[in-house]
Amino acid sequence: MRCELPVAAAGQTVGLLGGSFDPPHEGHVRITREALRRFGLDRIWWLVSPGNPLKSQGPAPMDRRMGAAQEMMRHPRVTVTDIEARIGTRYTAQTIAKLQHLYPGVRFVWLMGADNLATFHHWDRWQEIFETVPIGVLARPGGHVSARCSVAAERYGKFLLRGRKGRLLPRKKAPCWCFLNVPMVNLSSTEIRARGDWVR
Repeated sequence: MRCELPVAAAGQTVGLLGGSFDPPHEGHVRITREALRRFGLDRIWWLVSPGNPLKSQGPAPMDRRMGAAQEMMRHPRVTVTDIEARIGTRYTAQTIAKLQHLYPGVRFVWLMGADNLATFHHWDRWQEIFETVPIGVLARPGGHVSARCSVAAERYGKFLLRGRKGRLLPRKKAPCWCFLNVPMVNLSSTEIRARGDWVR
């Protein structure tokens, strides 16, 4: 269930929510809807990744994850895409650089849950990501303290945009990031797999 490359016009703001989506769940949907509204984004792309370099076990087959994500996330301004597999990138820094080349004039914003900010300094070229695109962080249950005390949060603390100014984020020059506390669904893909509701 592969799809065409997503469409975006110069001047548009596009949020990028990357992950294995193994499986996608209501928490991903909630983050997406909140990000569209509170960051004032034109569109959001779910980047269904071929695999997470930080995880030893591979995810479920791409076609299955793509199909489940498309079924889960139905919104006219959200696109579920396998573009990383199509353009041959594996790491976020590579993906962002390639997307900026493919879509000149589009303003990209990297989106992630607070749990990812807590370990962001382990990502390949993480400082380059911070200094290339604005970053929107959405708090999930249990991620507040570790995220706010993380290496990345401390390193780029002076570039933090207050949550009430979140709609300015897509137009800000990197490095700039915004941390939003939002009502979240207390779900994770790991928990869903552990319950046996999603078998790889």
